[in-house]
Amino acid sequence: MTTYGLLVFDEVEELDLVGPWEVFQASALLRGGADTAVIVAEHTGPVRCSKGLRVLPDHTLDDHPPLDVVLVPGGRGARQVQVHNPRVTDWIAKTADRADWVHGVCTGAFLLHAAGPARGRRVATHWQHEDELAARGDVTVVRDARYVVDGNLLTSQGVSAGIDSALWLVGRLHGRDHARAVRRAIHYDPAPPYLADEPVPA
Repeated sequence: MTTYGLLVFDEVEELDLVGPWEVFQASALLRGGADTAVIVAEHTGPVRCSKGLRVLPDHTLDDHPPLDVVLVPGGRGARQVQVHNPRVTDWIAKTADRADWVHGVCTGAFLLHAAGPARGRRVATHWQHEDELAARGDVTVVRDARYVVDGNLLTSQGVSAGIDSALWLVGRLHGRDHARAVRRAIHYDPAPPYLADEPVPA
């Protein structure tokens, strides 16, 4: 059984959270409910995301089950607010020590840097914030990879890249054929990129 814990906070980027959530839950369904994913926040009330989506946490920082995977998403709340919140950074540091995998999406890398798990490691983050993260020191920002694996730390570039990294992770945990089945189940086929093509007529 794999237990995924996804951290949320005000002004988290929606798809940083919901993309991996979809992958993890689709994976769990295909495994007959053997796995579980939970939403963890500092408080019990609804969290308002970057673009207005509201999320109701399952657990607080103090009452969640043991986590095999801890996911730290990005957004303005990650890089500008939560990096200065010792309750959250201390929780990340403590939980990362106990987890098998630490997964950062987009500017969640800033929180992982502030909390410690990204220090001295190779990481990916959103292209708009690569220089800002590199300037904080004690981290190597990889600029040409959709996601980066350094030991048990998995980080991805921005927003939709979290889906790619989450698929890699379920493949690492449960096999490549399983990850391919998850990709098919969620109908994720991102190539080619948007070219303003018209639909093929019926």
